[in-house]
Amino acid sequence: MRTSVRTSAALLAALALAALGVSNTSAAADAAADADAHGQQRLSTTAALEKVTGFGSNPGNLSMYRYTPDGLGAGRPVVVVLHGCTQNAAAYFDGAGWKRAADEHGFTVVAPQQETANNANRCFNWFQSADTRRGSGEALSVRQMVDRTVEDLDADSSRVYVTGLSAGGGMTSALLAAYPDTFAGGGVVAGLPHGCATSLIGAFTCMNPGVDKTPRQWGDLVRAAYPGYTGPRPKVSVWHGTADYTVAPRNATESVEQWTDVLGADQTADATHQLPGGTTRSDYQDGTGQVVVRRYLVSGMGHGTPVKPGEGCGKAGAYFLDTVCSTDHLLRDWELGD
Repeated sequence: MRTSVRTSAALLAALALAALGVSNTSAAADAAADADAHGQQRLSTTAALEKVTGFGSNPGNLSMYRYTPDGLGAGRPVVVVLHGCTQNAAAYFDGAGWKRAADEHGFTVVAPQQETANNANRCFNWFQSADTRRGSGEALSVRQMVDRTVEDLDADSSRVYVTGLSAGGGMTSALLAAYPDTFAGGGVVAGLPHGCATSLIGAFTCMNPGVDKTPRQWGDLVRAAYPGYTGPRPKVSVWHGTADYTVAPRNATESVEQWTDVLGADQTADATHQLPGGTTRSDYQDGTGQVVVRRYLVSGMGHGTPVKPGEGCGKAGAYFLDTVCSTDHLLRDWELGD
């Protein structure tokens, strides 16, 4: 099964990247390092980020990296960050500014890494049901990383959050759907709605031009990911650039429809706010008046994670776009920031 998944996923990524003229580059953070007796490795290129092994059955064959600020006490939150295609854990952790954020606000970062054995371009397999289903594949591997971190650090299991870019954004949607009992909130950056595709051809259509469904149809896909679940669900923010030609901005609209349906809000924003970098934030409230979904549209921005290096937020570069600090806004939405 993994062979067919790897073949189709690699083809999807290779064709998409070739069309964009993007080459597959590997960050230096894959350099070897010595493992200690507890199954952790200190990366030679990013000294603060450690590789953790032995975190579970790992059916998705992912690698786990983790950053814990010095002196972090028990009962602190955990944030899972999922890189995009052609990236790795260290590149996304560094580029999106998660080290600074963790140091300032006191939480642990878990950074799963896709491996080329699974996908030649390191894309998380968001469009393969074997990797997005509860109790299966890559989704279960990420859940096991969270469990290991909560156990190791006595972290607060009620304050676990997830965000990701592009394919990582698609996997974020899948994790929020499959594990609402694990995640308290999520941020989908230049990503896609959960269940948009279950095949290679379908994945291309979802990326661009996008797929139109009713809010109820989108919501049913989330509810089907954990049948019978009646507990609380994570609040969701959706980030997208209006000039994204890789994953069409239509996906942001469809994602908002999906999560407003799931979380008991309608599709009309209750408030809008103008933010720096040409960013418009739209708030969607449930029946109790709580904001449960937020959409951030960045005018003129292409495909990538919004950062603001001039404010100490990340580093500008490929797929890290100097507009607004999405990391800080995510933390505020999760009540982890100022």
